[in-house]
Amino acid sequence: MTKKLYRSKEDRWVGGVCGGLGKYLNIDPIVIRLIALILVLCAGGGLLVYIIAWLVVPEEPDSLTITEEQPTMVEID
Repeated sequence: MTKKLYRSKEDRWVGGVCGGLGKYLNIDPIVIRLIALILVLCAGGGLLVYIIAWLVVPEEPDSLTITEEQPTMVEID
C-alpha cells in the first residue's frame, strides 16, 4: 500500500497542510509547523510554499478520517 499526502481534516490550524505532512512523515505536526514558521519569518518564501501546498495537496477523504464509533442503545425488556 502506498502512502498519499493529504491535508488533514482533524489536525489543522489553517489549511491542514502541516497536519497532513506530519501524518505522512510520521512526525509530530508541531515540528512541521515550527519549520514552516521559521521559513516564513526568515526567508518569507515559506508562506508562498504553504499557500501552493494548500492549493495543490488534496483534502483527506472522509474514508481516511478516523472517527469514534457512537455507542448504540440496546433496549432491554
